[in-house]
Amino acid sequence: MIKSLVGGIVAASAFVMLNSAAMAAGPEIVSGPAAQADCFAPWGADTKFFKYPKKEGPFRIAFANGYIANTWRIQMVQTAKAYAAQPDVKAKIKEFKVVSTGEDVPAQISAINNFIDSGYDAIVTDAQNPTAFGPVIKRAKEAGIVLVAFDNILDTKDAINVNVDQKGLGELWAKWLVEKVPNGGKILEVRGVAGTSVDTDRHNGIHEVFDASGKKWDVTEVAGKWDDGVAQKVTADAIATNGPFDGITGQGGDTGIVQAMIDAKHPFVPFGGETENGFRKFCAAHSADGLKCTSAGSGPAQVAVAIKTAIAALEGEVVPQEVKLPLAVATDPDMKEGTDYFPKESDNFFVGNSFPTCGINFSAQEIMGQTKENQ
Repeated sequence: MIKSLVGGIVAASAFVMLNSAAMAAGPEIVSGPAAQADCFAPWGADTKFFKYPKKEGPFRIAFANGYIANTWRIQMVQTAKAYAAQPDVKAKIKEFKVVSTGEDVPAQISAINNFIDSGYDAIVTDAQNPTAFGPVIKRAKEAGIVLVAFDNILDTKDAINVNVDQKGLGELWAKWLVEKVPNGGKILEVRGVAGTSVDTDRHNGIHEVFDASGKKWDVTEVAGKWDDGVAQKVTADAIATNGPFDGITGQGGDTGIVQAMIDAKHPFVPFGGETENGFRKFCAAHSADGLKCTSAGSGPAQVAVAIKTAIAALEGEVVPQEVKLPLAVATDPDMKEGTDYFPKESDNFFVGNSFPTCGINFSAQEIMGQTKENQ
């Protein structure tokens, strides 16, 4: 009788332990749509939907950033802090921690491991490498922690990815150049940070369109690291050694690229670039001189959508495993002052930094009032 009772207790305990482990092993796969369908759009028809066990807030959320040494990343960190400080969001967050680790992939992985060990409820990351995070993704899943990657996403189906179509962005720029340089020609391609998924996807999109065009393209590639100063220098060097060019595409640092053209007295040519305010101001000022631009990209407010997604998941809402965000696009000759670019604001400010369907919008002052430092 006693043995039977003990055996029953052991079996019941084992069942509870196994059931708890199963719950901690990650989210349940459920049917869509997402709870906030206008904001959390699935990437495609085959996208899975996650439902995590509901937790009681307020939550401890960590942001493990990597690269920080360009204006997009700085504005992105500032945007994360600005979003976490908004009253309705702040009420749901007990602690918001931000760490930037640079281009060192092991350091970023170590930061995420530290956040897991410290028991954070959710971790948001802009990953330096899409394939190097396997073990830490597994640890987060086993610990029941919501892991959300955005911008430079993770090659996994066990975490949430939030992104725009980066390859599609490269295709958009290349299609612009194919249209504006109809006979093919010499193109300067200013790339981003090597090894990141964003740089690779945009580059692949550009070259697939060029290859499919049937035109002959002579492409000079340089690494601008999405930074005005770096992009200006490598563009100046490229103009001096391989110029002149018939068209340009830049993943970022585009204000610096145009400044290098001006300094070298390089003719203005069609340009497919990102959404920096300075770049768009140049495009508007010199459209009549030949600087025909399409300006499209992924605003730093992606980070706010990632945080919003993490909170929704912690609250037990249904979210897609892959969230697709719209691109912000402005194209010559339809760039409008006060909407697409702002003459009185900093050149370094990225325009298109809102996602109205998610209720996310920021003023330049709100963002610039934050710092880029770890907190």
